Amino acid sequence: MSPPDPVRRCLRAALRSWLLTLGAWLLAAAGTQAQSVGAAVRTDQVRAELLAHAPEGLAPGRPAWLGLRIDHAAGWHSYWKNPGDSGLPTSLEWTLPPGFQAGEIAWPTPRPLPLGTLVNYGYEGRLLLAVPLQVPADFAGASVPVRLRAQWLVCKDVCIPEEGEFALELPARAAITAAAADFEAARAALPRPLPTAEAAARVVEGALEVRVRGLPAAWTGQTLRFLPETAEVIDNAARVTQRWDGDAWVARVSLSSQRSAAPAQMPVVLAREGDAAGVQLRLPIEGPWPAVTAPATSGPAASTTTVPQSSPLGWAAALLLALAGGALLNLMPCVFPVLSLKVVGFAAHAQDRRALLAGGLAYTAGVLASFLALAALLLALRAGGEQLGWGFQLQSPAFVAALAALFTLIGLNLAGVFEFGSVLPGSLAALRARHPVADSALTGVLAVAVASPCTAPFMGASLGLAVTLPTVEALAVFATLGLGMALPYLAASAWPALARALPRPGPWMAHFKAVMAFPMFATVIWLVWVLGQQAGIDAVAAWLGTLLALGFAAWVAGVRDLSARARVTWALVALLTLGAALAWSLPSLRATAVPAPGVAAGPGADATDRWQPWSQERVRQALAEGRPVFVDFTAAWCVTCQFNKRAVLSDARVLADFEARRVLLLRADWTRRDPAITAALAALGRNGVPVYLLHSPRAPASRLLSEVLSVGEVREALAALP
Repeated sequence: MSPPDPVRRCLRAALRSWLLTLGAWLLAAAGTQAQSVGAAVRTDQVRAELLAHAPEGLAPGRPAWLGLRIDHAAGWHSYWKNPGDSGLPTSLEWTLPPGFQAGEIAWPTPRPLPLGTLVNYGYEGRLLLAVPLQVPADFAGASVPVRLRAQWLVCKDVCIPEEGEFALELPARAAITAAAADFEAARAALPRPLPTAEAAARVVEGALEVRVRGLPAAWTGQTLRFLPETAEVIDNAARVTQRWDGDAWVARVSLSSQRSAAPAQMPVVLAREGDAAGVQLRLPIEGPWPAVTAPATSGPAASTTTVPQSSPLGWAAALLLALAGGALLNLMPCVFPVLSLKVVGFAAHAQDRRALLAGGLAYTAGVLASFLALAALLLALRAGGEQLGWGFQLQSPAFVAALAALFTLIGLNLAGVFEFGSVLPGSLAALRARHPVADSALTGVLAVAVASPCTAPFMGASLGLAVTLPTVEALAVFATLGLGMALPYLAASAWPALARALPRPGPWMAHFKAVMAFPMFATVIWLVWVLGQQAGIDAVAAWLGTLLALGFAAWVAGVRDLSARARVTWALVALLTLGAALAWSLPSLRATAVPAPGVAAGPGADATDRWQPWSQERVRQALAEGRPVFVDFTAAWCVTCQFNKRAVLSDARVLADFEARRVLLLRADWTRRDPAITAALAALGRNGVPVYLLHSPRAPASRLLSEVLSVGEVREALAALP
């Protein structure tokens, strides 16, 4: 029976509205990516175009330039090579014929871009980033193909990373002068060298005292802008105290509290207020510099102190620890949502002991198979030279996003939006109905997927040993870990008294099943937060749009009272919506979240900068200064890490003890792959996070704390410092 006219009109109106929204979504996705190949690319924020300038034609020894012209929309800006307190400089990647070479970007003089308490350096309006083009001596061709892949960050109230691919075919013999005015304007905006100037600087009480003679005479008595080309040395937001001593410009420039370098010379640009161009100087700096905290190293480094090992951990002991650690893994928050699925199945078969036992065995088999498969992949990749650790799959934004989509579907299924049987092919649905134990096995697979980032007590040592053992023995440790995780449910499914204690199946089960959807959605929130740590806020917004489209598709699949024609129409709309969402979101999963300069990256970087990014050099320097060091090896996808951070490491008593003993707090963020952190964990005999390490400058060895911290344990360890 067809729906009544009012219902039909409502459905048609809803369909038209959805199609209009879908069209706007597609246009927005296409504009954001800005991937079309041509001479120009346009987005809502900029128009970018590849230009060339060769007034004497392309020939060896004759001047030739290439450049990317960016026209910013009103209020938008991009960044200089030193972006300041935040932002990223524009990057250009050229593809040229053999022998041709593109030089470095000739950066025009930037302007300060204040934002609250931050100051950045960049450009508004029209900008041309020009590079010199070198033509090979043996060139005799008729034309030159030029391709450019450019990436830029454009900001207003929000920041949008954009990129474009450009292509030009340049004639070899004809003069290329169409963009002569643009290149002339860019040349006029370049800071010019001033070889006759006498410049010097010295470090005095946390500041640079600068003195420059020989500046243009017209500048005398004028206010100048101080623009450092080296990032993370100067406090960009601090006021520059300046005066004129005759013809000498004298200034005091504050150093950054997040300084990461102590250069002997520093290139700077000085510009008069209101001028488009400035002068370029190289300041020789007289030391000594105050102590500087070096940036994190990118390669593996040896541990600075040793960790006491009471006795070597044998294989049998590793198996026992793995069994205990696997059992305790069921108490970790990351496993709760999956166990709720088992509770639903447990209640459904409470009065059928045979089905209950079969489900327990199948769940155990799924857990064991998944642990062995994941361990085999980990061992194989490590044997091939990859620096990976336990939970490595959640270091992939694509895997995290896929897991969020899976949990969204499971939550919608539990909430009654759709049934898997209605969307599976008939053969698969029949197979699932004939073999319900397959559901239990797949639940075991899912449990391992989300449990692997967690490191329960006793797991750390056994995992650290496992990756050093021969393959067969290592796989036995991982299999025992899986057995420990499955053991509580297996024992419960084989215990008749527990089954008899549960209520009989009835209407309450439908409500219980719907309630269990909410732990699934909570897990989706956690996974999307992890995705944000890895790929940035744009990836979060894009994937939330994909989850919305996925939810709409699930609803379409679950509606039962549609006519055949309406079902086909809505299914087509759902597929188009999901396709558009994926086209928008998938490229963003390849991005990398980049913290602003000077900000401690990763989970738990608080506004007070109490925690700093970890590196072996930071540890060595602090110990040389006589300061204890506490290192938090963590990751956004590690729920235990987040629990410890909020319940213990943010406790006022613990923080007061840290401050009283001048402990340097470092965070080693393993959310994304980092070979240096992987190597440091391996040196500690660990293969996953969390790991907590307390270094003392006066103790022969550092102290490893337990994976699940307590306030008392941390305070006791601090009190024991010599």
